[in-house]
Amino acid sequence: MTNLGSLEKLDLREIWKTEAQDFTPWLAKDENMAILAGTLGLQLEVEAQERSVGPFRADILCKDLDDSSWVLIENQLERTDHGHLGQLLTYASGLTAVTIIWIAARFTEEHRAVLDWLNDITDEKFQFFGLEVELWRIGESPAAPKFNIVSKPNEWSRAIGKASKRLESEAITDLKRTQRDYWEALHKQLEGHPYLRSRKPQPQHWTTYSIGRSGMHVAADVNSREKRIGVELYLGDESATAYFHMLKEEKVQIEAEIGAELLWREIPNKTACRIILYRYDSNFMDHSQWNDQHVWLQTSAEAFHKAFSPRVRLLNAEEYLSDAIEANV
Repeated sequence: MTNLGSLEKLDLREIWKTEAQDFTPWLAKDENMAILAGTLGLQLEVEAQERSVGPFRADILCKDLDDSSWVLIENQLERTDHGHLGQLLTYASGLTAVTIIWIAARFTEEHRAVLDWLNDITDEKFQFFGLEVELWRIGESPAAPKFNIVSKPNEWSRAIGKASKRLESEAITDLKRTQRDYWEALHKQLEGHPYLRSRKPQPQHWTTYSIGRSGMHVAADVNSREKRIGVELYLGDESATAYFHMLKEEKVQIEAEIGAELLWREIPNKTACRIILYRYDSNFMDHSQWNDQHVWLQTSAEAFHKAFSPRVRLLNAEEYLSDAIEANV
């Protein structure tokens, strides 16, 4: 007979001595945030740790990639208390739309009831989640985290289930099906990659990867009509034009690092700009070309990430506007 191990529940403090120095930095890592996001059915990207929100500091500030709304995460390695509840209410009062995630070792019944009540009385712009975190291991295996939802927005599970069924049941064209299969193959190739982690492959002509800053990302795309594939840095918030011109000042250095001449496209009358590298004579509808195309997409996306990631983290639109004003004086 097969020998089976026994699950052992660990004290959280055996692994994480403190919330601020141990648990929060651990959770903010991409691979661990993905565990939390998967539990909730969200697409989360970390913006900052210990970010000030009013008189308090949120442990982790994220963006929901589905709608770019704010997500605030508050952590406790003990049971819930009134102090943390007060901070969560302060966060909610200062933002027009927000998802608040309260993680603790144990939820008291009164605090779980408060989150349920908040989800009842607030509109859909506000969402409150309560999760208990646990650590388990089998024998001498590494400790494994587990998040258990104890409170969630009304109809959340039902809404997620309906959305998944709708996507699965919708008929898609041969083109859309090929797009989805193409990205699934690339996704499999990149499995375990340290930073190129895309969202679930969809039947569309693009897929995206985090660049480490909200409002922008690295994207890969395909075009069957023009028989080309491409990788780009997409800048898509209110400061996109400023960021674009600041990056373009380093055009020579950036193109030397990437090893190719890029297309620098400022889109008039839109808060979006694109910096693109195309490869032509690449028909993604031809399955025999997929391996070669995927190698090129990975190599190019890695080059974009290496060249742009450290630069975009330092971009400051106020500095650009200040320099522009001085130049015109």
